[in-house]
Amino acid sequence: MDTAATLSFFQSFYTGAALYVVPEANTPVTTEPVPGLVETAAEAVAPLAPAAASPVPPSVPPPAPPVAAVQPAAQPLPSPAPVAPAPVAPAAAPVTTQPLGTLPLANLPAAAPAPAGRVQPTPTQSPVAHIPFSTLGSNPHGLVLLVRLPAEQFRKLPRNVFLNNLLKALRLVMEDVVLVNVEHEKYPVALCSLRREIAARQILAFGKNLLDVAVYTTQPYEPVLLYGDTAYLGASEIDMLEYDAGRKKQLWQAVQRMFLS
Repeated sequence: MDTAATLSFFQSFYTGAALYVVPEANTPVTTEPVPGLVETAAEAVAPLAPAAASPVPPSVPPPAPPVAAVQPAAQPLPSPAPVAPAPVAPAAAPVTTQPLGTLPLANLPAAAPAPAGRVQPTPTQSPVAHIPFSTLGSNPHGLVLLVRLPAEQFRKLPRNVFLNNLLKALRLVMEDVVLVNVEHEKYPVALCSLRREIAARQILAFGKNLLDVAVYTTQPYEPVLLYGDTAYLGASEIDMLEYDAGRKKQLWQAVQRMFLS
């Protein structure tokens, strides 16, 4: 390429700006920039300059070395609040246990005294203490059911429907009671004789003239207290009660007055 022609082209492109000056011999070379050249070149290159770099984030100081956790000084535990003692319930009154087969008694009236001229037996001696009797049942503290029956009929008495229903109404069963059969057709059994074998304190008598201390001092269907410790209630014979609604009602009302009041 013709050097002169190239130089003439750039000379005409950059009018008024000397692109290249051949220094004279022995002329010192200056490093000052050619006026207008630097600005023009900067303008020409500006569009091609890359976008300004993102600002450098401020340097983050390195994390401080871990410091050993300082345990807080142990605090003394608070003293537990005083607990009031639980109120102590007053001791319950002792429960009086009824002997098996017996029932709590109502406040019964005392039996009437014997009529004048009649010798009244006592719980310890009696002119009929020799009268024999038989028993069915092994509960010595049980309610006594007193009857006068032939021996064969007496042995069947534990299966009697009427008696079992009566005991059921009293919340008892036949095993809770003692059946006593007076074996003399006329004279009564003595209370002192009964007490030699059983603890007779509650007696239901089905018939007349069955217990010596009750012969002259009691009335049918009227419960009474004999000698202050023996409850006694007399009623009609069992075979009469079974088929007589009126007598059954009388008996039940008397039983309620004796045990359930």
